[in-house]
Parts: sequence; C-alpha cells; structure tokens
Amino acid sequence: MSARYCFCKRVIDLVISSVMLFLLLPLGLALAALVWCSSPGPVFYREERIGRFGVPFRIYKFRSMYVHKADSISNIQTGGHEHLLQMRTFLKHVGNPRVTPVGRFLRKWSLDELPQLLNVFRGDMSLVGPRPIVEAERPIYGTHMQYYTLIHPGMTGLWQVSGRSNVDFSRRVHLDSIYCIHWSLSKDFTLLFKTIPAVLRKTGAY
Repeated sequence: MSARYCFCKRVIDLVISSVMLFLLLPLGLALAALVWCSSPGPVFYREERIGRFGVPFRIYKFRSMYVHKADSISNIQTGGHEHLLQMRTFLKHVGNPRVTPVGRFLRKWSLDELPQLLNVFRGDMSLVGPRPIVEAERPIYGTHMQYYTLIHPGMTGLWQVSGRSNVDFSRRVHLDSIYCIHWSLSKDFTLLFKTIPAVLRKTGAY
C-alpha cells in the first residue's frame, strides 16, 4: 500500500465524516426517535465485522428489525458456507417479516447505515472500500481474503453501486478484489459520486 494514499484517504475520511456527522445530527436524532418509538429495543444495532488486517470491530446501524427476530440471525452462523450464503440472501428478501415498518423505510433509503459515519470517524471503516463482512463469511472469500484485508471496509464501494443485494456473493467478492487491487483516490471520489444516484434508485436496498 502507498503510505501517501493511506494518509490522504484517512484525512478525507476524517474531514467528510466529521462534517457529515455535524450536518446530519438533526436527521440522526429524528431517525433515532423513530426507531425507539417503532418497537421495543435499542436504537442501534451492533454487529462484529472484519476490518483491515483481519482485526474485528463493531459496526453501527440504526436498528431496523424486531429484537427477537434480529437476534435469531446468529443462528445461521453455525451452518456450512453454502447454507450461510443461502440464508443471508433469503433473509434480505423484500417483505422480510423481521423488519419493522420504520426499518423498511430506513433500508429503502439506506438511512440505517448513517451511524457508520462514526465507524469512519473512529478509523474502523473508510467512506469507500469493500463492504464489511462477518467472521462466518471469511472462508467464502477464499484466496480473495488477502485483498479484502488490505484496506479498511467502506460505507460504499463497487458492490454498493452495482446492485447491492441484487448481486450474488461470488460477484461481490470479485468486485471487492478489483477495488482492493486497483485502488486510487480518483476511483474513491468516482464511487462516492455514483453512490448518490444508486441510493436514489434504491436498487438492491431491502
């Protein structure tokens, strides 16, 4: 990795995330109130993901599921790799009964992921990078895992602007590897700008 690229990428992450956290604070408080009123449970959903160099960290999201149904997702981590892929794909389908009405709105507009700006500010994540994965998905990446761990996972990236949940997992792994091998600041800014229309189109946002 280029030290200059890493330094510039971190500075950009810090500047943009801090500005967005300040500007979006009123919206964040309003969304937190909606989540709190929608169903019993915490406002934030936290899950352990794999970060740069394979170091785990806690990712933050606005909770979009009923608590007892959200907790049941941990049950799918014990199956085989194929079972894990099938279940995680199935649980993202449209009309998922685990998702609250408010959560469905948040997911549709990707608002549930706004708290990840805190992860970016802290240095757990970057604005652009491969989508953070859970430990059980590590074996699925196979030899491509060496590319994934080169860079901090991101809030957006090639997968997010290419269809998100409409893209199968093998294609997602391929897109992550392409980004990690051919990284550049110009590509980061291109992906950031492409994220806006991708969010507005709501493609693959379940």
